[in-house]
Amino acid sequence: MTVEVLEVPGVPEIAPGDDLAASVGDALARVGVREGDVVVVTQKIVSKAEGRLAPASDRQAVVESETARVVARRGDLVIAETHHGFVCANAGVDASNAGAPDTLVLLPLDPDASARALRARLGCAVVITDSFGRAWRQGQCEIAIGCAGLAPIRDWRGEPDSEGRELHATQIAIADEVAAAADLVRGKDTRQPAVRIRGLERYVIDGDGPGAAALIRSREADLFP
Repeated sequence: MTVEVLEVPGVPEIAPGDDLAASVGDALARVGVREGDVVVVTQKIVSKAEGRLAPASDRQAVVESETARVVARRGDLVIAETHHGFVCANAGVDASNAGAPDTLVLLPLDPDASARALRARLGCAVVITDSFGRAWRQGQCEIAIGCAGLAPIRDWRGEPDSEGRELHATQIAIADEVAAAADLVRGKDTRQPAVRIRGLERYVIDGDGPGAAALIRSREADLFP
């Protein structure tokens, strides 16, 4: 199995109300899209197109409005559960690459719906990503917050491993691994928000699928609620 992670240059700066699918589609048309390709886009351009922006002067109020539950707090840093069910720093509210001074970017209201809408227009599987920190690990890693047309999880439970033993817990977070792979070919300072990945046909599905929501661990199964 060979997987290619390829840049999609030429996506312009996105502003509220812009036709994101048209902008990404034009860039894809210049480099080509094949059946089975997965297009990975950053949360920032989705949020900007959907007008999910707020003034930085209202940061605390914005973070509170995006928070369903405070998980932990240390100084100005809040680890919060968002209304989507994501657990992340400051409820996903971020000022980097906002496109305008003194501006905050919020997560999309429904990232899976955003991915489905893009898939319908682009004609290929779509993953929307954002940078999250990880418990007990330094550094950030891209994860999938929205997904359509791609199986978000490969569930191996009940199947044998290479030595014939039945697997009981293994579930591979395919959409998260796709998100992380895409980030390897784009820098945080390049303003290149789209990537295409080839070689994942085994995970591409006919319908939209359950989305990235399937990756959220339930409160009942969480050892650290």
